Amino acid sequence: MRILWTGVAALALTMPAAAQSLGDQVQQQMPSLMTIYKDLHANPELSFMEVRSAGILATEARKLGFDVTEKVGGTGVVAVMKNGPGPVVLVRADMDGLPVTEQTGLPGASKVRVTTKEGVETGVMHACGHDTHMTSWIGTARLMAANKDKWSGTLVMIGQPAEERGAGARMMLEDGLYTRFPKPQYALAFHDAAQFPAGAIGYTPGYALANVDSVDILVKGVGGHGAYPQATKDPIVLASRIVTALQTLVSREISPLDSAVVTVGSFHAGAKHNIIPDEARLQLTVRSYTDEVRNHLLDGIARVAKGEAIAAGLPDDKLPVVSVEKDEFTPSTFNTPDFTEDMAAFLTTRFGDKRVIKMPPVMGGEDFGRFSRDDKDIKSLIIWVGGVPQAELDAAKKEGRTLPSLHSPFWAPDAPAVISTATEALTSMAMKLMPKG
Repeated sequence: MRILWTGVAALALTMPAAAQSLGDQVQQQMPSLMTIYKDLHANPELSFMEVRSAGILATEARKLGFDVTEKVGGTGVVAVMKNGPGPVVLVRADMDGLPVTEQTGLPGASKVRVTTKEGVETGVMHACGHDTHMTSWIGTARLMAANKDKWSGTLVMIGQPAEERGAGARMMLEDGLYTRFPKPQYALAFHDAAQFPAGAIGYTPGYALANVDSVDILVKGVGGHGAYPQATKDPIVLASRIVTALQTLVSREISPLDSAVVTVGSFHAGAKHNIIPDEARLQLTVRSYTDEVRNHLLDGIARVAKGEAIAAGLPDDKLPVVSVEKDEFTPSTFNTPDFTEDMAAFLTTRFGDKRVIKMPPVMGGEDFGRFSRDDKDIKSLIIWVGGVPQAELDAAKKEGRTLPSLHSPFWAPDAPAVISTATEALTSMAMKLMPKG
């Protein structure tokens, strides 16, 4: 592992903070940070395989004087800097890439290929921008270390594994994140965004991202010859009825004022034209914000599957098996409303009202919500930082084109704009929350 430091970056860390504005310090760090970003982007790692990435974060934090612990919750990193009395502020970045083959065509594109635990060979890419998250984490750590005379308290910076599987935050907490290390009063994070201008900051008070459940349904039947369907119980027909009936959970059982999604993303059955199979398999993603809506959807899925099977004449031993992937459940992310509004006002003062935008919630998932879910005393905020150059947004709108989204093999954020904005935003918020004296 090799980390490159430019002379100007090293000089910036030794200069008195009073000699430079925070924005100037960020810009002086950018050449070195972009070198790190390009390295991280070219060498992505899948969930719970982030050994190299974690090593880069840990090495950087140790250079800056943080007390660093590795292998927390798998490959997680915890870096603690105590700087006098005051609150504890947590700053988190996620580290994992996705099993996506990069198609941006850019220099430095990922060429990494792996075989997953399921035996599938695939390319690996930071298609969700976690490389910008890690780089901004390093930038924030550098600036906080260089400005210790301007804040007082304890900074806990965590590099989190396996966000894409919804498991990393849970495993770090289960491994003693809040018992082995200082427990925060505030938790901060950001995510790059593919839907608004590069360098703009988005915020959402209250629910910002959704509960995400993965549900598998094994639909049983009685197979046989396709020419004699009367002698079978066709699981394909039954599964099709289940798919259709599931749509009424949202349209007829959930209030129009609540948000809910039930999507059947996979339907597998059969192997030949003239054979009715013994089973069909469905895979669902289920999205919600509140626990009440989530529970209603999950209970409803089991009820619909069972009811349709009974209506089709299946005996008790042939009823569908509904499984919820509990280990990869991602809870909704709730931004503490008053705290979010306060931080948004602060960011507006710093960046201007044209760059700070109030955003509607989305149905995507983010396990950052776990860090405050079970403790309402922790005030929590995740912001968005736009990654699309304004000219590209304008051109796409004029031409009627759809731009690449997060998780797309074509997603290529404006990394300098994302990293510089996120670094300044996270650093300035952390310093505001830990004022000197």
